[in-house]
Amino acid sequence: MSISAIKTFKLSALAISLVVGLSACDGDDGKDGQTGANGTQGLSGKDGTNGNDGVDGINGQSAPVLTRLATVPTGAEVTGAFLTEEGDLFFNVQHPSDANTITEGVNNKPYDKGTVGVLRGVNFNNLPKTIVNSPVPDTEEERQVVVSALGEYQIIGQTNDTFADLGAKGLPGGLGVHYGIFSGDKIIENNAPDFNGYVSTGEGEGYLFTNWESYPGGVSRMKIEKDGFGNWSVAEAMMVNFDNVGGTAANCFGSVSPWGTPLSSEEWIVRSTVDSTTDASWNDPANTSTDNLEALTAPDFPNPYRYGYTVEITKATSDAPVPVKHYTIGRYEHENSTVMPDRRTVYSSQDDTGGVLFKFIANADEDLSSGTLYGAKLVQDAGSTEPATTGFDVTWIELASGDNATIEAWISEYDGINTSDYVDGETSYMTLADVQAWADGDTNYPSVANGGSAITAGQPMDDRAAFLESRQAAKMKGATAEWRKLEGISINHDRALEAVGGVDAIANEDVTAAYMYMGIADLDNTLIDDEGDIQLSARVKDCGGVYRAKLEENYNLARIEPVVMGSTYRSSLTGALRCDVEQLSQPDNVIVMRDGRIIIGEDGFQENNTLWMYDPKSL
Repeated sequence: MSISAIKTFKLSALAISLVVGLSACDGDDGKDGQTGANGTQGLSGKDGTNGNDGVDGINGQSAPVLTRLATVPTGAEVTGAFLTEEGDLFFNVQHPSDANTITEGVNNKPYDKGTVGVLRGVNFNNLPKTIVNSPVPDTEEERQVVVSALGEYQIIGQTNDTFADLGAKGLPGGLGVHYGIFSGDKIIENNAPDFNGYVSTGEGEGYLFTNWESYPGGVSRMKIEKDGFGNWSVAEAMMVNFDNVGGTAANCFGSVSPWGTPLSSEEWIVRSTVDSTTDASWNDPANTSTDNLEALTAPDFPNPYRYGYTVEITKATSDAPVPVKHYTIGRYEHENSTVMPDRRTVYSSQDDTGGVLFKFIANADEDLSSGTLYGAKLVQDAGSTEPATTGFDVTWIELASGDNATIEAWISEYDGINTSDYVDGETSYMTLADVQAWADGDTNYPSVANGGSAITAGQPMDDRAAFLESRQAAKMKGATAEWRKLEGISINHDRALEAVGGVDAIANEDVTAAYMYMGIADLDNTLIDDEGDIQLSARVKDCGGVYRAKLEENYNLARIEPVVMGSTYRSSLTGALRCDVEQLSQPDNVIVMRDGRIIIGEDGFQENNTLWMYDPKSL
């Protein structure tokens, strides 16, 4: 073969081999071979060094929750919340709209007048931890009746009910109707039931006392009985006779003493301000605001110093209960007085702009007729103004000691004053100069020329200022007179007795701390004015909130702290929208349950005010 032929053959063979090789790259893969046996496991390595401990986490806690227990009809506020030892919850529908016409199946009555009632069929001393909210009323029917999350609201009585079926045990004058002491003439059909207090006479029976808040005011008593299914009936009805104390007025909230006597609070009958004593216009012939009170006492003219006190209804279960006004606890716009388990210490709230928190310590157990009156001095937390987080340290300033008989003698000196004594630009009653002279320790009252009143001008000094003009007396002695609508104050007696008194009073719980709770309807005016002892921000304002104070040794209060506040007040909106419907709106009264939860009644501008439940243990 020639060289050229050999070369040609080699090149051809190379080309063929390249074609075959390239074709093999695109062919199918061959089958996998069998898996080989596992190798022997190697030795374990040494443990690594432990890392550094992490930072401790924050303690978990459940979120505090407001539960809507019930709503009341259009135009009404929630008043009179009272929880009995058997777990029955009473509350009232105060001044509902008279345009309410809708009825529901339980009562078959419209809520168009003042209404006293109870949530029947449920024991509030035996509730589950979690309760589903009652709905915000949506339909016209829901807006005109009581809607509740638990039980059924049963009407016990309404304004002007006579209970005619009870015969001689009925009330021909009408429930909540007031008459002149001497004339016997009807003055007013009161549409504003407030405080309820229940005094038990046995299982499922007792007397229900109810305040009626107006000019004049009063207290009703109904003997009520409960059947085996929780339905209540009225066996007797009466209006308590206040003639022996010159009548009563503006009966707001209250409490029942540990010895079983209702305490009724005379509130807005007092005509004074944070910067004044009793208004000089009281006996001005042109003043018409006291006309109903004048009708009560006619032909006598009413003495302002006979009103504005805590009234104890003694002999509560007798045929003729006896009201006793305790002048010793002071005269001011009483919202509520509550007695501690020591049966001597009483705390009392002043519901006004520029009000004072008062304390009274009686000289003897179960006898409020003599003792010592104090006013609270507050010191706000430094650098803090947010209502939801700002608290106050409390000390107590002694005002004076006294007894009912001595104070009543001072009051009687003003009995003869009437409209003929009025002089424009002067006053017939105590003056700021009188109170200042007392606070300064002067030996005599100032003359009229030096600003004193004619009754005491130049007379030796006494302690009447502390008991007749209690706010000014407290303020001039250094107490804090800056609360705005300091409303109901409340404890649970048994929780306080166990925590402070060391008595095992609450089953299945070791109570180591107990509190007095205080409702504040408005965090406004003197609470946010950048003056004095209290200077909070204006974030919450009229939405209000609830405070509490721990009960220390001897039931003393040394610290007040916020518990729950309403929403941010939205001043750019109007009506109910200013406060969130899912939050508090001007809380009025507060009661404390045996398990430590609290029940809060609203006096707000929601279309349908709410009865709330709140669990402070989640704080």
